[in-house]
Parts: sequence; structure tokens; C-alpha cells
Amino acid sequence: MKRVPLALTLAAAAALSAQAASAQTLKTVKDRGQLSCGVSSGLPGFSSPDDKGNWTGIDVDVCRGIAAAIFDDPTKVKFVPLSAKDRFTALQSGEIDVLSRNTTWTLSRDTSLGANFTGVTYYDGQGFMVKKSLKVNSALELNSASVCVQTGTTTEQNLADYFKGNNMKYEVIAFASADETLKAYETGRCDVFTSDVSQLYAMRLKLGSPADHVVLPEIISKEPLGPMVRHGDDQWFDIVKWVLFAQINAEELGVTQKNVDEMAKSDKPDLKRAFGTDGNLGEQLGLTKDWFARIIKAVGNYGEMFDRNVGAGSKLQIARGLNQLWNKGGIQYAPPIR
Repeated sequence: MKRVPLALTLAAAAALSAQAASAQTLKTVKDRGQLSCGVSSGLPGFSSPDDKGNWTGIDVDVCRGIAAAIFDDPTKVKFVPLSAKDRFTALQSGEIDVLSRNTTWTLSRDTSLGANFTGVTYYDGQGFMVKKSLKVNSALELNSASVCVQTGTTTEQNLADYFKGNNMKYEVIAFASADETLKAYETGRCDVFTSDVSQLYAMRLKLGSPADHVVLPEIISKEPLGPMVRHGDDQWFDIVKWVLFAQINAEELGVTQKNVDEMAKSDKPDLKRAFGTDGNLGEQLGLTKDWFARIIKAVGNYGEMFDRNVGAGSKLQIARGLNQLWNKGGIQYAPPIR
């Protein structure tokens, strides 16, 4: 009998063990019958429930896309509203399978939370909102201003860095939630409301007279927002990554919710790989051959998701800007499906 070298035996055993460990989250989600997705407690355009409890937003669509890829049913998601303070604990403890809650990708979060960012759903930056009555046209005119800010976010450090860097004084008035921060600003407890620009546009819609408030032009930070998953499950990490990458690639390839079935008949090599008619890329992820089509049918390509939730087709009317595809003047880019 031919003897197998011990080193190869141990390597094979280790590989099988790692493979088994890496499939735990997908198995847990399948056995449960739904995805548990951590979102905000209500940020229009990103994750917000209506009066009937129906959730919408970019962060919501990411989770619906994951559910579609796994179950072929985008409704198999339980949305768990989380504060900025509690969001990471919920992921670490296993209360949620993925955190999709307008969260900024930073080095410290990437290394200290036991979690991985899976991509960038929205390239953002911190800004300032003021009442038009103050007649302020630039953030550089905010010396000695009182600033409302939400705790547990990257906003506080960015604020300190900006004012110190420009030799300006300021007073911080901090609150635990975004709604508390907005209420304090609206009632005059501070002069300025600072947050990610996307959040400023969203929160402005909640004010009694949105037109009386203006977002100043300065962007003082880089805030790449994206989903997070726990360390230690590479298969799950890959699945969540490639749901977003599928949407970005779909926009680049011209695949939409309306034409997905027709495009699936294409003989173009890149489309055949995406739709699973050539190769087994879906199975390599632990999904099915039609994983790509399932996602696009459920939530559309990236551009459709953006426009519907925060862009031209939404109340926020935010320009694509940096979130345009890389070949249309933006920096939104995904690895190829091959």
C-alpha cells in the first residue's frame, strides 16, 4: 500500500477543518431560514422603516441581495435596528449575520473589532449643516460655533481634527442617537449639525422646514461606508463581498432588473460567466449557478439601487459624484467575475 506523507495528511486535514469552519454562517442562515441584518434605527436613503415596518434604503437592499442570493427570496431578512454604540457588539455576539449600517471603514475598526469590511456601498465624507438665517457660506466661518454631534461615530474625531487644523474654537454638544442630535440642532441648542453628508441630506428631510437649512460645501473627511462581517468565516466574507460586486459589475455590463432575463441569453463571455452558463463560479461561493441573476432581479444593479434610494429617483436627490462607476468619472469599481 502506498504511504501518504504525514505532512500532506495533516495539510489535507487542516484544509478540511478550515473549510468546515468557514461554512458555519451560511449553514446557520440556511437552517434559520432568514438572514439577520443589522441596520440603523432610521436613516432615509440607507435604512429606514415606514409606518408599516417595511424597510428601504441602500443598506437594506444589500441585505435583500444577500437573501436573494441564498434563498432566491429577498424578503427572507430580519432587520435589527441598532444604535451607533451597539452595532459592533451585535455583530461580535452573533445577534446579526451582517452589519449593513452606514458604517465607515477605518484602520482601527478593521483591526480591533474582530470583523471585516466587505466593500464600499457609498463613498461619503463629513460635512456641516446650518440654518440659512446664520448667513454662513463656508465651514471656515464657524469659529466659536456650538456643534451638535452623535457619539460613537468617526464624526467626533474628524470634527476635532478639522477645527484644530484651521485654528478655530468650537463647543461640542454630543448625543447618543442621530434623532436626538437633530432635535437639539432644530431647537437651537447648537449652531451646527455635523455628520456624513449623505446623513445630513437624509436628516434634513425630517426637519419642519428643510428649505431653511443648507449643507455647506466643505467635505472634511473620507467616509467609505460599507457592510461588515465577523472574522473567521471566509466563505461568508466572500458571499457578502460578491453580492455588492455583482451589482456593480451588473451596472457596468448593462444588466438591469428589467432586462436581466434577456441578458442571460447573451453569448458574451463576461455575461455567460456572470449568469452561470459558463463555469461554476456561483458554486465556488457556496451558492447556485444563478446567484448573479437572483441578486439583480431582487434589487437591481448598483446604479438602480443608488438612484432609487438616494439619487435622482429619491427625495434626497444626491448626485452620484464619487459613486459613479470608475469608467464614468467616479471611483466605484468591482473585481471582475471570472
